[in-house]
Amino acid sequence: MMNIKAEKFTNFLNEKNINVFQIQEAEGDMNPVVYRSAMEVEGQNLPTMLVIDDSIYVMLQVRVGAGLVKEKNKAAVMAHLNSLNENYKVFKYYANANGDIVIESCIPTTDDEFMPELVHAVIDVVLKHLNEEYSKLMKTVWAE
Repeated sequence: MMNIKAEKFTNFLNEKNINVFQIQEAEGDMNPVVYRSAMEVEGQNLPTMLVIDDSIYVMLQVRVGAGLVKEKNKAAVMAHLNSLNENYKVFKYYANANGDIVIESCIPTTDDEFMPELVHAVIDVVLKHLNEEYSKLMKTVWAE
């Protein structure tokens, strides 16, 4: 059975006729529901995942690029990501062990206080940000 917040979010998506997500109920103690999609930014489809479960967190994750952080560009890319992190409160960038660049947003909420509109607004903020910053970040990634 779908958790309360996921039910509210799914109903919100249906009411607003938003059909960009593949919805998957996953196994787990916290009854996770995974919403998968992609953000189209400058011709690239960036894998996007929203996880809504019984915890007090809703997690949004966007993979900006896979395997982009290498030894030769690591210092410059990390400096760029850190400067972006200083300016944005609702999400943070990081590079994982595989060199993937990821944006993550953790939205604290309870079942009673869950607002699908807020989650949707955070997704919109991330998309707007990526449309403004993606090419600058990629210049840093590909700089020699």
